[in-house]
Amino acid sequence: MTRHQTAPAMAAGAPPARKPRTSAAQRRAVLLFVAPFGLLFLAFYAVPIVFAVVQSLLTVERKGTFGPPQQVFGGLVQYQQVFQNTEFWESVGRVLLFGVVQVPIMLGLALLFALLLDSPLLKGKKFFRLAFFAPYAVPGVIAAIMWGFLYSPSLSPFGAVTSQVNFLSADLVLWAIANIVTWVYVGYNMLIIYSSLLAIPTEIYEAAKLDGASNLQIAWRIKIPLVVPAIILTGVFSIIGTLQLLAEPQTLRSFSSAISSTFTPNLAVYTTASVPNYSLAAAFSVVLALATFVLSFVFLKATQRKVSQ
Repeated sequence: MTRHQTAPAMAAGAPPARKPRTSAAQRRAVLLFVAPFGLLFLAFYAVPIVFAVVQSLLTVERKGTFGPPQQVFGGLVQYQQVFQNTEFWESVGRVLLFGVVQVPIMLGLALLFALLLDSPLLKGKKFFRLAFFAPYAVPGVIAAIMWGFLYSPSLSPFGAVTSQVNFLSADLVLWAIANIVTWVYVGYNMLIIYSSLLAIPTEIYEAAKLDGASNLQIAWRIKIPLVVPAIILTGVFSIIGTLQLLAEPQTLRSFSSAISSTFTPNLAVYTTASVPNYSLAAAFSVVLALATFVLSFVFLKATQRKVSQ
């Protein structure tokens, strides 16, 4: 008597099914869609980075006192000057202090505004969402000019305040810049956090309300823990933006003599390139880029480790 082989047995003995091969037309379609991004990435990101690294390894030599300048390979000569430049490292310390104070305040306000927009108690959410985000639509230079007039004792409509407190003095100008940056970017960060709040299933809130949780408890114990990844993301963006601070201090230099040409690292790079000393400016840029990468990476790893615990 012969037994018929069952389907599972046949499946077990049969060779594994091969995955369909990607056709040449599909590969060409993928390349066609990726090509615009790849070309722009190479032209405006990869190539400038390579050029800056190469430029930082060059130095200028002259034959005789008045000989024509020639760029020759100098190795790490420019980097040696970078680490000996006290003004550059003072500017790095200045923006680090700026970031330690300004970034938590900005992200705290962004989280607060996002929670308010997500609250069922708030009326007129469309108006407040637009009002919170509207400053981000103002370019940084325009915002700096506007706040420069507000800070200036002779031009400000709040002369009673600015005549008593000089926001453009050497002691306060850094925090005057921090106020401008916070005013511009708090709405942008709020939108990222608010989008993360909208992605939370409403069933979680309903279950919490059935357990007797108040709106404040839901915000503190449910909403904030679930949007921590969005807060970390905005934190990384803020660290990068802090070390790239340029437009606001450069614009406020026309209002305040307390802002030097090396007030921030990017301003030092801009000033050095204007001399012109492109090789030293490129070395500044490379060191600043590496410092930004290290700080962002350390912040990301530290926060991820803390969240996972």
